[in-house]
Amino acid sequence: MPKHERVHGHEVKKEQIANNCFGCGPGNEAGLRLEFVLDQPRQRFVCHFQLEDRFVGPPGHAHGGIIATILDEAMGKVNKIREVIALTSRMEVDYLRPVPLSTPLTVEGWEVQVDGREHINAAEIRNADGEVLAESKGTFIEIDPHRKFAKFLQKKHSDAT
Repeated sequence: MPKHERVHGHEVKKEQIANNCFGCGPGNEAGLRLEFVLDQPRQRFVCHFQLEDRFVGPPGHAHGGIIATILDEAMGKVNKIREVIALTSRMEVDYLRPVPLSTPLTVEGWEVQVDGREHINAAEIRNADGEVLAESKGTFIEIDPHRKFAKFLQKKHSDAT
């Protein structure tokens, strides 16, 4: 069985930024709290999860926005392989089958290509039988988080004093 590396939050050059992310943040009580691991041999980020009833769209199934969020989260994690922070620029989602609630599911994200600051990633959600229920492809733009979010980080640090 391949060894997986657990991935926490949004790490930048060994500096931990508070993680209140809706998708993966343990500090966000309203969020999905997805926990990803890196499947190193395949260079894919994987998360096994079940969606609670509060994420309902059609009866007994997940809301499309929640499905898109899970796929975006899986694709975003892939940027950690290159140790970069990259924000979603655009993404396409193909909703192939309804995604059931309260059922074991798996999401996987992987890299498709990199061209300078532009990272193209893909992801899919599968059921326990391995059927692909939804898939996506996204473009992520690499950023310098200290420049992009400086005013938010400074405000947070000044609030602590």
